[in-house]
Amino acid sequence: MFELGILVLVVVGACWLFGALVAGLFKLTFGLIGALFGGLFGLFFVGLAAVLVVPIVLFALFALLPLMLPALCIAALVWLIVRASRPHDPAPTAH
Repeated sequence: MFELGILVLVVVGACWLFGALVAGLFKLTFGLIGALFGGLFGLFFVGLAAVLVVPIVLFALFALLPLMLPALCIAALVWLIVRASRPHDPAPTAH
């Protein structure tokens, strides 16, 4: 009787282990498939949002360009003065 109990425990344990392995395999498979589809849908919606948002941002920038033009000209003038006032580095010579 004791041997039969041990045999039943071994069989139940083996079935449990097999079921756990099959369930883990399903979980891994469906997780990878879900990640793939989630990534593809994510890229699709990011691309769709970029297609919709980029023209709006460009339109806003060009609409605000007359307001930003004086500040851009001052920034360009400061950049030119700073660049012109730096000492020039000698050209590297080949050895």
